Amino acid sequence: MCGRFVQKSLLFTLQQVFDAETALLDRVPNYNVAPTQKILFIVRHGHKNRLETLHWGLVPFWARDISMGSRMINARAETILEKPSFRNAFKKRRCLIPADGFYEWKGEKGNKQPYYITGPSDGPFAFAGLWEEWSDKKSDDDTVYKSCTIITTPARGSVRELHHRMPVVLSSEFHEKWLNTDSQDPKTLKIILQEGMVHDFKYHPVSKRVNAVKNNDPSCIEPIDIQEVGV
Repeated sequence: MCGRFVQKSLLFTLQQVFDAETALLDRVPNYNVAPTQKILFIVRHGHKNRLETLHWGLVPFWARDISMGSRMINARAETILEKPSFRNAFKKRRCLIPADGFYEWKGEKGNKQPYYITGPSDGPFAFAGLWEEWSDKKSDDDTVYKSCTIITTPARGSVRELHHRMPVVLSSEFHEKWLNTDSQDPKTLKIILQEGMVHDFKYHPVSKRVNAVKNNDPSCIEPIDIQEVGV
């Protein structure tokens, strides 16, 4: 699964890497992104990519309230077409979620060691994601709640040493195909998730400070010597 990740790159960097436009966004680097928080995502508007914000944890349009989002942070690639929560978004509302790295935990329950995982270049990459819009039909308030989920798959490469699942990180040549909602059928989309996935990752142990959402600074991703801390 993917339960925490990092979005620290500057907006200018993300614009360049993902060829995306952006409105004025009020955001700061987040070294410990947690479910339900507002995050950056990339969506296709016409013929251009656009950086916007929404909440992590997908709320289907038919949900009674937004509390459902906290349980919908990940969508399994294997069953994505079988789940009512994700089926329509998979066909019509796909997105990229920029990240600089993500966390995974390894070890015995109650004493798990967190690790920070990055791509081969140490620069930002993109999770394959789905997004949705929700509004409260019982209220006169026309505010729209935008939310997303990260697609996961059985772990590949070095990540298998830490956990049995991982987020789908798409290589750059597959970004446009994923965002294009004009003519992609489900079979083609499944192929994109399989063939476009990045397998090459690096990781290092980090402080258990990351276990607490309140800890959100560069020290969360700094490598530690696990022998010195007694792990």
